Amino acid sequence: RIWHTSIVVYGKEYFFGGAGGIESTDPSRSPYGTPIQKINLGATHIPKEIFYDFLNEISVKYAAEKYHLLKNNCNNFSEEVAQFLTGKSIPKYITNLPEEALSTPRGQALRSYIESMTPNPHRANNGANPFQAFVQPQP
Repeated sequence: RIWHTSIVVYGKEYFFGGAGGIESTDPSRSPYGTPIQKINLGATHIPKEIFYDFLNEISVKYAAEKYHLLKNNCNNFSEEVAQFLTGKSIPKYITNLPEEALSTPRGQALRSYIESMTPNPHRANNGANPFQAFVQPQP
């Protein structure tokens, strides 16, 4: 499975895509469709304004032209945001997927093809399995 991940906080879903960099939408309305799995990462004590400052700070790292299917993708973004908001990680089976896939003989054979792919994950879902992590604002 290839996972697409996002973070839902403050009533919005935040994700990183090659077409628009860091993006937000109403929950479950991203171009990737309805999530097939959702987990609750707990509560955050980070105020919304500080969260927006954080997104602005990391926006250079997650600019559209910096998207890379294996090294800088939506899962890396979701992991960084989850750590910032809660100190928790998204599941390792998602973040470790590129390393695991490339460690197989087939993965090694496909590496150059994957490396040369155009970074546009918005094309017709690309077979991604939408996954959301929820973070609840702490009153």
